[in-house]
Amino acid sequence: MELVPASSGRFEVTLDGELIFSKAALGRHAEPGEVAALVRDRIGPEIARD
Repeated sequence: MELVPASSGRFEVTLDGELIFSKAALGRHAEPGEVAALVRDRIGPEIARD
C-alpha cells in the first residue's frame, strides 16, 4: 500500500493499476468499510489463521 499526497482533497484508491474508488468521480467520501470491501472483492476474503 502506498499513500500518495495530492492536492484539492482528492482521494483515489488504485489496486494493481486499476482505479477502484474515486471521491472526485463519485462526488462523495467513501462510506465506512467501503474501500476495504472493494479491495476484498478483488483480492478475496481474509484467510483465518489458527
